[in-house]
Amino acid sequence: MTLTSFGPANRIKRSPETHPLTWRLRDDGEAVWLDEYQAKNGYAAARKAFADMAQDDIVQTVKDAGLKGRGGAGFPTGVKWGLMPKDESIDIRYLLCNADEMEPNTWKDRMLMEQLPHLLIEGMLISARALKTYRGYIFLRGEYTTAAKHLNRAVEEAKAAGLLGKNILGSGFDFELFVHTGAGRYICGEETALINSLEGRRANPRSKPPFPAAVGVWGKPTCVNNVETLCNVPAIIGDGVEWYKSLAREGSDDMGTKLMGFSGKVKNPGLWELPFGVTGRELFEDYAGGMRDGFKLKCWQPGGAGTGFLLPEHLDAQMYAGGIAKVGTRMGTGLAMAVDDSVNMVSLLRNMEQFFARESCGFCTPCRDGLPWSVKLLMAIENGEGQPGDIETLLGLVGFLGPGKTFCAHAPGAVEPLGSAIKYFRPEFEAGIAPTSAAVPPLARPIVVGA
Repeated sequence: MTLTSFGPANRIKRSPETHPLTWRLRDDGEAVWLDEYQAKNGYAAARKAFADMAQDDIVQTVKDAGLKGRGGAGFPTGVKWGLMPKDESIDIRYLLCNADEMEPNTWKDRMLMEQLPHLLIEGMLISARALKTYRGYIFLRGEYTTAAKHLNRAVEEAKAAGLLGKNILGSGFDFELFVHTGAGRYICGEETALINSLEGRRANPRSKPPFPAAVGVWGKPTCVNNVETLCNVPAIIGDGVEWYKSLAREGSDDMGTKLMGFSGKVKNPGLWELPFGVTGRELFEDYAGGMRDGFKLKCWQPGGAGTGFLLPEHLDAQMYAGGIAKVGTRMGTGLAMAVDDSVNMVSLLRNMEQFFARESCGFCTPCRDGLPWSVKLLMAIENGEGQPGDIETLLGLVGFLGPGKTFCAHAPGAVEPLGSAIKYFRPEFEAGIAPTSAAVPPLARPIVVGA
């Protein structure tokens, strides 16, 4: 995936001052290897962190910068780091990079790993220094074969240069890094399911507390961060807190920049590094170029399949967590999808819910049984065989599977787009209800789950 540009984007030159994540990218889309990365100031931030900063100072700097997780949850990174135990007697700690990226319509981490593998390694090296972790794993989506090849080569280059392994930069600090490819499950994006999978167990989420910072991989303190999150660390350490915070647009309470994109039938689908606080309209019109000729924007999702649908009039919302929350959904991964006016929302939701139902780990009843139930109802409505009360049943499931009702966040994310689709496009669902003289009470329709 190569970064693309359209309209005003053609007049914006990527630079270290404005594009901390992407300014080193090559125009030909090839990977930036060690010699070129170091020529572009690579590992300078790591050298600064090792030579001039105490470990607690690194944590405080990241906290002061306001860096939040870029995987979708948006938890403050410095706060998460601060949860790791201070007890110096605990000499085994782990740093995990969540590179599973299986959220539909999302490919930002793939670009970073394929084209800038050393940026991720430098981010993990600085983070490991701050957290006193002696071993790290990049838990990679198994289908990302090019990313795996590039990351493994970059790890070997870093080892040969003394940037990984024993006594890094003469500091006495040791850090080993391994690339671990997963078997391909969406649920591994949840940090404790990822930990179980890394240990060779079934990828079920764990009960929390205890949190991974206390009891993580093999029972040891563990910190899990997303690829894009870790790639922000070198710029924060290298260029400082105030500069980093100044990158975001006025009004945004998320700091720095974000990889954002647009897919669907837009003229210029792609991925761009933009400041938090740009509007959805800028992203859609100036960068993605608007809809292709002959298509009209019907609705859009701001950040992956697990975020709610928004209407064209919501495009003026600012792209940061609080800005998107004002119009009723979540920022998610920041990679938007345009739905054109030829798409039937019932069919689209049936397809989405099938994916989420198949990817459920099956641990808790609401998710295990509720998501297949929604698929059965949507299939019936899609085929014009829905019964009166089915839409109410779907809305009931949206409530039963909402936040706080299930063991992890999988089901709440799965039903968020369903609830918003019914809210904005209910007539399309009503059109699939077959005429009948007797209404079936909501939640009373017999359905054999899993049949």
